Parts: sequence; C-alpha cells; structure tokens
Amino acid sequence: VLPARLIGRKESGGRAEFLLLTPLSLIEPQTGPDGGSTAEVEGLLKASKGPRPGEPLHFDGLELLVLEKGEFGRSRVRLNWRGELADHFLKLGHIPLPPYIRREDKGEDRDRYQTVYSRDDKLGSVAAPTAGLHFTPEIMAALEARGIRTAEVTLYVGYGTFSPVRCDDIREHVMHAEYAEVPEETAEAIARARAEGRPVVAVGTTTTRTLESMATHLGGIGPFRGWTDIFIRPGYSFKVVDQLITNFHLPRSSLIIMVSTLAGRRRIIDAYTHAVRHGFRFFSYGDAMLIR
Repeated sequence: VLPARLIGRKESGGRAEFLLLTPLSLIEPQTGPDGGSTAEVEGLLKASKGPRPGEPLHFDGLELLVLEKGEFGRSRVRLNWRGELADHFLKLGHIPLPPYIRREDKGEDRDRYQTVYSRDDKLGSVAAPTAGLHFTPEIMAALEARGIRTAEVTLYVGYGTFSPVRCDDIREHVMHAEYAEVPEETAEAIARARAEGRPVVAVGTTTTRTLESMATHLGGIGPFRGWTDIFIRPGYSFKVVDQLITNFHLPRSSLIIMVSTLAGRRRIIDAYTHAVRHGFRFFSYGDAMLIR
C-alpha cells in the first residue's frame, strides 16, 4: 500500500488533499520544460473550496495542476516533480485508511496496513487486500509444512472498493476498475491444482475478482495483466475460485454481494448473525471467515 494521500496547500494558502489513484507502475513520466518529470494521473481532490481546472496545488516539492474534474471528487491532474516519484509519497504521504475509520493515520499503520507478502517493487495500491492482513510469517510457514501451496498475484486495490451500491437494482451498479496481474507461474500453479482436483482458495475479494477476470478475458487459465471491472453478483458461475478467505464487509457493498454469490445469501446472513452475537470485528482491521 502506497502512502498515497498528500496534504498540501492551494495558491491562496488554503488546505488541499490529494489521493493518487493511478498505480505507480502505470505512470509514464516525461521530461518537463524545466528538466524535471511530469505526468498525467487520476486522483481524488479535496479542499475547503474545490480547486478549479488550471489551478496549481503545492505539496512540498511535488506540484499538481488540475486538468479536469470528474464525479465524486475524482480528477485528472498533472504532477510535476524532481527525483523519484515514489520517494515523494514515501516521505510526505499518509496511508489512505478506509473512510469508515474516523481517525488520522498513525505511524504504525504503515506496517499494520500491509500484508507480510507485500513487495516494495509493486508499490502503488491505495488500499490493503485486507483478508491478507491475517497472515503472519508463522502462518505462512505452517501452511507450507502442511503441503498447502501458495501463489502470488499483484493487486492494485482501488479506492472504489469502499464505494456503496447506490441503486436499488444491483444490475444497474457500475463497478470500479482495478489493475491486477497474474504471473505465468501462478497461472500454471492454478492449472495444476485444478487438474489434480485440489481447491483454489482465494485470499480476499480482489484476488477473486482478479482470477475470475483472468478466466473471463482469456477463456481459461493463463498469464493476465490488465484492468478488471467485473461485478460478481447472483447468477454468476465461478470459473476458478472454489473457496474464499474474506473479512466481514459493509452492508450495501459489492463485496457482500460477491460473498453472497459464492456462499449463498442464507449462509451469509447466518454467518453475520453469528458474528454479531459473538462480538466479531468487522471491516478492514476485523476478523475473517473461510467460505467453502
């Protein structure tokens, strides 16, 4: 997870916030007229008075020019900087905690909001794949000792993962897009598991979307790299994922619709009822379940 939330100022001196949504690996910088780097990206803008197109914002060594404003605060902007872009975010940025966590991020969140298998060379996600937060080096070693094989995918979890379903008819819901990668060795491991009759267990809903998008785009199992906006809802037939480890999700979210599609609505209602009665923790820093 990238510390993707920057706090800076407008030309007038007012406070401004910017949350980078474009994965770092997809940003294509060019050399600017002053010899620095420049690139167009997408992000969320927030200010006391909304910045207008053409208005510059300042973030202590990183300059931003608003190009176009979209819906829900999403905007297209031009970044200007010197040096490595990632270094600016690592130095100045804040961890973008989910909107339902009503506190500022703390230093401990930089570690706590990362999975143990996250990689620095894949920096750029704006949210953690929270089902993975339950895994520790000890758990990973125990799984290996029991012969449970693991394989990696790259997930650039988008901020849209927190967006509610705002329409009464879920068929009208427009899903957010997220960028993901399935390397060749992972595709081969999945193919072997299916050929040998072993279940494919996805850790998290974004992993599930990634694997199901791979199968949908390719018509089977293979290396995949691209954007996914798949909306898994009742009536969907799973092509890859047999089981799912996932947290307890927000109501009226695409995530709870997905898990209901895999487990069945009645089982999910029963599971959530049990969780409430026994004081389970919900959402990003909460408890998890295994859907079989």
